[in-house]
Amino acid sequence: MNFTGIPEDFIWGVATSAFQIEGATTEDGRGLSIWDTFCKTPGKIHQGHNAEMTCDHYHRYKEDIKLMKQLGIQSYRFSLAWPRIFPQGKGKLNQKGIDFYNSLIDELCKNDITPAITLYHWDLPQSLEDQGGWRNRETASIFLEYAKTCFAAFHDRVPMWITFNEPFCSAYLGHYHGCHAPGIQDMQATANTIHHINLAHGLTVQAFREKAYKGKIGITQMLIKHRPATRSEQDKKAAQRATDYSSSVFMDPLFGKGYPKEFLYSTPEVNLPVQKGDLDIISEKMDFLGINYYAETAMAYNQNDPEKPQGVESYYPKTEMDWPVVPAGLYRMLKWLDEKYSSPEIYITENGCALPDTLEADGESCHDPDRISYLREHFKMCKKAIADGIKLKGYFHWSIMDNFEWAYGYSKRFGLIYSDYKSLKRIPKDSFYFYREVIAGHEPLE
Repeated sequence: MNFTGIPEDFIWGVATSAFQIEGATTEDGRGLSIWDTFCKTPGKIHQGHNAEMTCDHYHRYKEDIKLMKQLGIQSYRFSLAWPRIFPQGKGKLNQKGIDFYNSLIDELCKNDITPAITLYHWDLPQSLEDQGGWRNRETASIFLEYAKTCFAAFHDRVPMWITFNEPFCSAYLGHYHGCHAPGIQDMQATANTIHHINLAHGLTVQAFREKAYKGKIGITQMLIKHRPATRSEQDKKAAQRATDYSSSVFMDPLFGKGYPKEFLYSTPEVNLPVQKGDLDIISEKMDFLGINYYAETAMAYNQNDPEKPQGVESYYPKTEMDWPVVPAGLYRMLKWLDEKYSSPEIYITENGCALPDTLEADGESCHDPDRISYLREHFKMCKKAIADGIKLKGYFHWSIMDNFEWAYGYSKRFGLIYSDYKSLKRIPKDSFYFYREVIAGHEPLE
């Protein structure tokens, strides 16, 4: 009997990305990615950490899948490392890369865990960056050929495909703020990246359709539906403007609405490089939408610069990432998606929190009651959304284990499993066992 109140066909899973857990960055023909380069740039990564070893999933994937089996998940969302398959981004295929992912997929299937593949989780081959990266329109066409190769190799066992993870981060963090690879700070570069990733997504969905592959294809967005700080009209407009900037610029083109006029108006210094036919390609119909939700922020009118809304403080507790914990924000975002976009099936492809996890003296246990509370409250919002008719079909926790957290290195822990980065031992946290109970249907979500 299911005590959660969430439908039996709801998919429970976990998520990772290749660069954050695989390690083996110089083994078996893998090429350099922009994150390998970024990690070697002084001052960019916390304490100079790198992902050369990280969790060593490349060699320990069977051990990790055994833990996933114990957890009871139905699906595992992971990304393919583009430079492991095409070391130079294009041209010569690295068969050892294909072999690794074939072995990983086969092991998952053997354990009754459905693979869900993300084609791009930020690790652009460095050789393509040297030719302009996502600022260069040609990269969209090169990505398409990479995607076609992956479809051909794995489609028979993979029913769920995600083209891109969080274009927001690739565009804004990588090309405007410069805190992610490739470390550029230029708004025109950001605009080019937004459009070329959107274009690559559309081209890839078209190719998937043309081959009539079985299964589903979509994209994962990191969306923030900002709330107004007060009931004032100025704050309402500020929240809308911030949402246009962070979310609508990625969502509107996908659903045939073009780029939001408010975004274009507020960034007159840039030109989105849209060519004839692009918007039709980008709006190719998807089967589902993946969303990554971590936080919601309150926005207020900025009288000093009306085009730049400002975030304000709130009473909500914060995670180690300094992100406010706002479970109701997940429901508000799901409701917004349902109302504005009449969206297809929705999957929460990432949700979780970084906490100051430590092992107990026995070295065999890790108590994380705040993560359990975080998950319980977010699961309640999933339950509420489903009850209200929103087509929420699954949830993937970020992450199965602690790993390399980009610019934060190894200083932030998101995992259900504690990673000892010296011994590489995996120690399930209390939240691992809580999630297992939820998946099994034993945990009432009242």
